[in-house]
Amino acid sequence: MIKKIATLATFLMAGLTAESQTVEREDSLHEVVVTGTGTQHLLKNAPVQTEVITQKMLRQYGGKSLEDILSGLTASFAFSEGDMGSQMQLNGLGNNYILILIDGKRIHGDVGGENDLGLIDPQNIEKIEIVKGAQSALYGSDAMAGVINIITKKHAQKGLFVDNSTRYGSHNDLRQHNTLAFSLGQFSSQTNFQIQRNDGWQNTKEEFAEATVLTDSKNKTVNKFHNWQLSERLTYRPTPHSELYAEGTYYKKNILRPQDGTHPSCDVYTYNLRYNNASAAIGSKWLLGSNSSKSENHHQNTITLDIDWNKHAYYYDYTQRTYEYILLKGEEFGNLDGEWYSVLMKPGQSKLQSDQQRVMGLLKGVFYLPYGNTLNTGIEYRYDYLKAPDRTETGTASDRTSSFYVQDEFNLMEWLNITAGLRLVDNRSFGLRLTPKLSAMLSAGDFRFRLGWSQGFKTPTVKELHYRYLHVMGSSTFFNIGNTHLDPQTSNYYSANIEYRGRKLTASVTGYLNRLDHMIALVNVPVGEIPSGITTAYLGDGSNNVQARMYKNMDDARTCGIDATLSYKVMKGLTLNTAYSYLDTKAHLYDEKKEQMTTVTIDGTAHHKWSASAMYSHSFTPTYALGISLSTRGSSTRFYQNNRNGKAFQLWRINTTHDIGRQDRMLSYKIDLGIDNIFNYIDRTMRPYHLGNNTPGTTVYGTFAIKFNYGKRFNKHNLSTKQNVYNEEN
Repeated sequence: MIKKIATLATFLMAGLTAESQTVEREDSLHEVVVTGTGTQHLLKNAPVQTEVITQKMLRQYGGKSLEDILSGLTASFAFSEGDMGSQMQLNGLGNNYILILIDGKRIHGDVGGENDLGLIDPQNIEKIEIVKGAQSALYGSDAMAGVINIITKKHAQKGLFVDNSTRYGSHNDLRQHNTLAFSLGQFSSQTNFQIQRNDGWQNTKEEFAEATVLTDSKNKTVNKFHNWQLSERLTYRPTPHSELYAEGTYYKKNILRPQDGTHPSCDVYTYNLRYNNASAAIGSKWLLGSNSSKSENHHQNTITLDIDWNKHAYYYDYTQRTYEYILLKGEEFGNLDGEWYSVLMKPGQSKLQSDQQRVMGLLKGVFYLPYGNTLNTGIEYRYDYLKAPDRTETGTASDRTSSFYVQDEFNLMEWLNITAGLRLVDNRSFGLRLTPKLSAMLSAGDFRFRLGWSQGFKTPTVKELHYRYLHVMGSSTFFNIGNTHLDPQTSNYYSANIEYRGRKLTASVTGYLNRLDHMIALVNVPVGEIPSGITTAYLGDGSNNVQARMYKNMDDARTCGIDATLSYKVMKGLTLNTAYSYLDTKAHLYDEKKEQMTTVTIDGTAHHKWSASAMYSHSFTPTYALGISLSTRGSSTRFYQNNRNGKAFQLWRINTTHDIGRQDRMLSYKIDLGIDNIFNYIDRTMRPYHLGNNTPGTTVYGTFAIKFNYGKRFNKHNLSTKQNVYNEEN
């Protein structure tokens, strides 16, 4: 009954929006976006459709993490959070196909398909731009499903800026954020620090292990964790037309798992997990002057250079005596006669499981040419290195990719924009591949009509090719196997969008079709089907206690769906937003045992997802402003090939914000108070079956923030840039 009432309320909220003929967020007409084309456009005039989560929405929603924000404020994302990171899905495709950027630069995490989104501090997010599908030539193989660009807050004003934000909630959930920024002449510095921790929770004590249902398992739904991150960015502007920067981060995360002697066969009790991440980058930017062919064109040609190094290391920290099984290296690796040996690990010892490093260099330029042409071109180099002493044949593996792209935006007529691009990829193992992109936007008053087509090309990751993971639980053995015989994946993405964006009203509907060939997935395979070059002696005779999964190319796959967003500004300070996503997926895989093609649904697919919110804000006095956000999100059943399906769910939350003090003065305060999962929904599905959602039930939280700002509040150049774009396009 609760589910029916909640669903009805969702559609009533949507109905209110539709009845009022819909619009988006306050100030959306003035929002500037860059992700789709790499050049600045007002959101309503972006040639490539872009979805934006604005700073106002972020403030009023009060999400504690990026997962929380994306799942609560859009309808296209789904998450399955775990110890190894977030298994994210966008329109049917998982982490490996989603490119996450921070200020236009790729984040680095587990290239095996799970990214630790704890690297992203939600308190440091200015806004989020989302481009779905491989629609831009600017981005490479990671972007078949889409691009998420996290735009961070910049405090480049002259003087001193200090802020502190402390959030505390149920399950001892602590989120701490600090920023220290200052500017002296041509030099500026910004330091960010964050801490995240949670005691974890357990939604059920039932667990299926070794063909037995345990009723007193100590395993948690989410384990206790704590992490911290320190980042620094130094900027030097030797002239008004040039900028040099250097930045670096260090991140550490510990996951503490319950120790239980009752069921020692469950190896999750014998070691904790630890992640050490680090990054360093240098770069520069040059402004080459403006194109004077048209007096109203104030854009400046730009050349940028970025070089960065990233490291993601993953360790076991042993808490009990544990025997680690290791395959002897050398010529016998992968041979049926290969031999395994065991090493005793004692409490207090640590062992590296994998160290993934990446070096990238990007030189790009944006040039504003005569006759309304904007040329965006660049050269990119990427080197990936994997060190996994016990999980690869030689202990290390690597890959190297070079890319060149060119993209041109031009207006054939005042009301017709064409954006065309090409990306040439050269991979060390898989050779050359050229992928075209083409989109068109027709403008008619407040309406925009967009069509897009793009090809994608994605080579197998180093882990998909070489990584081999043996997991022993009592008498059961699980073996995940890389496959050096994989082929690259290719895609064709088609989209059509109609959008109305007025001052009080926005509606957008997008239909899309994404066809993938040779899609790579981790699938179950009988031991007898594993190629002789991969089979190991430890797999024994193929008895049922051995389960093998191997990365394989599916013959083809396709995802298709419809995304719709509606928003209406009822009056000053009150906005209603709704979003709905319909998704259908199919993948075809040749079953060698049955000698026939089988059709499967891509794991994690839910046909229906939705979200809705009502956001209200009002300044009662010059020193006090109130914000209230009531929101809901839900999903239909999520389908999986193994371990049953995830249940449908709907969650509700309320967040209130209280701004105290004049925001244009030196010192101001902010208090957030909220309740998540108001109706106390808990999925008590037995472990290790799939959950629709892992929420612990109703949680309460509060945030206290204080901001000290001495000096000019905004950077003049940034203000003039945004104003010029607005003047030019209006």
